[in-house]
This record gives sequence, structure tokens and C-alpha cells, in this order.
Amino acid sequence: MQWEREAYYLYGVVEPQTGESFFYEFSHLDTECFEEYLKQFSQQYPKDIHIWQLDNGSFHKAKRLKVPDNILLLFQPSHCPELNPIERLWEHLKGLLSWALFSNLDALRVQVSKHLSSFTKEVIDSLAGWDYILQALSVAAI
Repeated sequence: MQWEREAYYLYGVVEPQTGESFFYEFSHLDTECFEEYLKQFSQQYPKDIHIWQLDNGSFHKAKRLKVPDNILLLFQPSHCPELNPIERLWEHLKGLLSWALFSNLDALRVQVSKHLSSFTKEVIDSLAGWDYILQALSVAAI
């Protein structure tokens, strides 16, 4: 017997100082979807320059990736998820879903969407705004 698996991917970015966030759902985790995510974000926030901290996923670094002019990608050291502000949000979200059983993928999507919409800027700030990250941003004058 072979188990059939269904999946979807939630892309997200958070601003640890303000609790601002931007999430988008995609069918794949690949360069094309990541590029579209960057484009959607850039169109939503066109007036500012944004520095994104990312892990070293191959889709983040693909040579064919087109990054909008108002987004700069900053890559964290390998195997250091604690340096990325959004990782605690993902951990928190997974904790909220850990004991839930879903009859299908759509039921999971609905529940994830409910949780994300309940995350206020204050909640996101409390999850992503670690003291050492906020201090680093302050020192860098970002």
C-alpha cells in the first residue's frame, strides 16, 4: 500500500519590531512560487526597501530567481533557525495544530487560516521580537 499525500505550502515573513506580517499559500515549495511570493510582497509594500533574512534553501538562492528591486535577501548561517524571526511563529502555529486531526487538506487550510488571522501584531511581535534580534536591528540602524 502506498499512502497518498497532499500538501500545500505557506510562505511568510514577519517584521519583528512592529509585528507586521505577510503570508501567502502556494502549491509548491520551489523557486517559481518563491519568486511569485516576492512579487506579491513587493506590490503590497512598494514604497520601502525590505531586508529579508532567509535560510539557505536552494529555492531562495536559485540563479534564475528574480528578486524585486525593493527587496534585499540576507542569508543566515546554515543550521541556525533561531536567528530567523519567523521560526518561532511557525513553531507556535505547529503547536496549535499538533493534536488536531483533519479529514482533508481543506480542513487544515481553514484551521491554519483561522489561526493566522487571530495573530495580532502584538502576538507576532511577542513571538518574533526576541531581544537579541531587536538589539541587532537597532545596532544596524534598520
